[in-house]
Amino acid sequence: MTGERTDAAGGPVSVEAVAAGHPFIRPYRRDDRDAVFSICLRTAAGGGDATGVYSDDALMPEVFALPYVEFAPDLAFVVDDGNGRALGYVIGVADTRAFVVWWKREWGPAFRTRHPQPGPPTGRNPGFTEAQLLAAGADPDRMLIAEVDEYPAHLHIDLLPDLQGQGFGRRLIDTLRAALAERGVAAVHLGMDAANTGARAFYDRLGFHELPSSRPDAPLLGIATS
Repeated sequence: MTGERTDAAGGPVSVEAVAAGHPFIRPYRRDDRDAVFSICLRTAAGGGDATGVYSDDALMPEVFALPYVEFAPDLAFVVDDGNGRALGYVIGVADTRAFVVWWKREWGPAFRTRHPQPGPPTGRNPGFTEAQLLAAGADPDRMLIAEVDEYPAHLHIDLLPDLQGQGFGRRLIDTLRAALAERGVAAVHLGMDAANTGARAFYDRLGFHELPSSRPDAPLLGIATS
């Protein structure tokens, strides 16, 4: 025994540091599901808290987080606070086309049953309306971007505010890129909220570039996995 464990980003983490509550990156576990739900919700309003924005707080997680950990839990990684609680995550799929097929068969029907129509107004009037959110959950073909064959993988990343600015975002992205490269996937893409200028600056620093089909109101960015 060396007294060290290696986090998913490749760095050694001492047993003592973990016991003291020092954050580290590890693979997703099934018991992280509720934390992924919460992190997604608390960062879904342009990086801010979306609690109460829609008639059902489950909507954002059911479209942009939970399907990923159901379909590809092996491509999900979290930042553990050192005591087992997830504070951030990166989630992704290696093959967007296969994910769309699965969504239509497994995720979409139950989603439409749970959310057949928009609920009562909350008074928050988000730019991405509840009707649009329901449409996104019911239409996985939206993920088949023009460049999907060149950038077959895609990802989502979210960190709680207290964890931001500490380098975990870059390490999470690098962890997922390495996992995708090991599977022979050459490139990954993501979509983002155009209003989240902080996120855009972060992706630019990491070397993401705009894809040809990117639009000012719906940016699409891509990067090689290695």
